Parts: sequence; structure tokens; C-alpha cells
Amino acid sequence: MTFDFSAVVSAFPDLMQGLQLTLIIALVGLIGGTIVGVLTAVALTYGGLAVVTPAQLYVALIRGTPIVVQVMFIYFAMPILAGVRISATSAAIITLIVNSGAYIAEIVRGALESVPKGLQEVGLSMGLSLPAVLAYVVAPIAFRRALPAMGNQLVNVVKETSIFLVIGVGELTRRGQEIMAENFRAVEIWTAVGAIYLVVILALTVSLRLLERRVRIP
Repeated sequence: MTFDFSAVVSAFPDLMQGLQLTLIIALVGLIGGTIVGVLTAVALTYGGLAVVTPAQLYVALIRGTPIVVQVMFIYFAMPILAGVRISATSAAIITLIVNSGAYIAEIVRGALESVPKGLQEVGLSMGLSLPAVLAYVVAPIAFRRALPAMGNQLVNVVKETSIFLVIGVGELTRRGQEIMAENFRAVEIWTAVGAIYLVVILALTVSLRLLERRVRIP
């Protein structure tokens, strides 16, 4: 069997459309997940029992179940429970926000707890409020320490978008599946899909490594 490059060339525009949707879903999901994760981490680290318990339950529930089960629940079960139908793309984004938020919460919590308590006490003794201490003293150090793990989470989020083909989201893997079903060139199409993912992941990895070096604590 010969490798037919023309099949890859003809499929390339459709694959790029799938990649565009993949990156959009990943970006929106990561931004939303970061907001949820940071708020959850702050609640876990500095909150009282009333906020710590729900935060712990949320993290345990999400980290303890597969993401494919989560997206199936959001796409198929939530409309029945809430009576509101959502699109497949919206379900994918919501799933990524909820899922990545739980993992980012643990990353940020670990970074916050790694900052010496003495720095927080110094800030408070200087008359700063706790929010100001968190924003101007703790957060910059915690950000630098959390960056490597956050980079890994970004890479995972991009790869996890492929799971959403199960609900028909037209991301990169789904586009590859549809094209392969039309031309039956499985080797060429899946090689192209894998190569596109690899290029994107390598580009993200190199960019993140450069950022880590730039903000690294001496």
C-alpha cells in the first residue's frame, strides 16, 4: 500500500477547520477553568468549613470520574434535569471548564500553600488587607510555581478535546473521522491528524518552556 499524499492535501482545509474549533474550545475551556480553579483553590486554602466542604466535594467528584462520562451527563442528562437543550459545542466547553477547573484548583492550591507563611504575615503586619496580600505578595510567587503544572494542563486540555467526537462536535478528530469515512484513506488521514496535534502540542510546549524561563524565580 502506498501513502497517498493527495488525500492529505485535499483533506487539509477541513482538518484546519477542525483544528480551529479545537483551539477555540480549548482556549475558552481553559480560561473558564482557570477562573473556577483559582476561586476553588482560594476557597480550599483560606475559606471556612462552609466553603471548603463544597469545594472538596467538587474536586473529588470531577477528578474521580472520566471526562467522557462528564460530557455525556452534561449533553444528555442535564437537558432532562433542567429542561434546557444545549448544543454539542456548548456542552464540550462547559465540560472543559468544569473538568479543568478541578485540576487547576489542586495545582493552584499547592502553589498557594508552598508560599512561606511568613510573607503573608509580613504583609498583614504592614497594614495590607488579606485580599491585597494575596494579590500582591502571594499570587506572583504562586503563579511562578504553578506555571509548569498549568502548562501541562493546557496541553492536556487540547488533547482532551478529541473526546468530544462522541457527541458530534466537529473538532479535529471528528473531522478526521468524517473524512476517513468518505475516502477510506485511514492511514493518510489519521497520520495527518496525529501530525497536526503533534505540531500544536510541540509549539505550546516550547512556548511554555520559554515563558517558564522568563518568569523563573532565581
